[in-house]
Amino acid sequence: MKSFQLEIVTPDKLLDKGEVTYVRCPGMDGLFGVMNGHIPALIGMKTGEIKVTKDGNDLFFATSGGYADISAEKVELLVETAEQADEIDVTRAASARDKAKEHLSKGDVDYIQSKAKLDRAANRLAVANRH
Repeated sequence: MKSFQLEIVTPDKLLDKGEVTYVRCPGMDGLFGVMNGHIPALIGMKTGEIKVTKDGNDLFFATSGGYADISAEKVELLVETAEQADEIDVTRAASARDKAKEHLSKGDVDYIQSKAKLDRAANRLAVANRH
């Protein structure tokens, strides 16, 4: 299977994953996959799981969204956050989830903001379970 270059870029780090054979991302309209030879595209991403296949192994990352910039030379995921499954602080993610649930149950906070926090925390926990 042919490979392509993958970079995951956040505001504070660059994860150069090198040559990979497949990437699956959480698009705004559902999951999308990228393999070598994909047509150039700029695709919006939402909170979810990024799956990367490299050397026959799958790596999983939690992201809170951004964009996938797909070109003939490489794929750049320009995202707000990217945490590899084995690097996620499960205790911190569970605490964030519990706080968000508590705020939502009280009804005295911004619903959209609290729901987004809950979604991000739940996603981080789900991806951490992939490890």
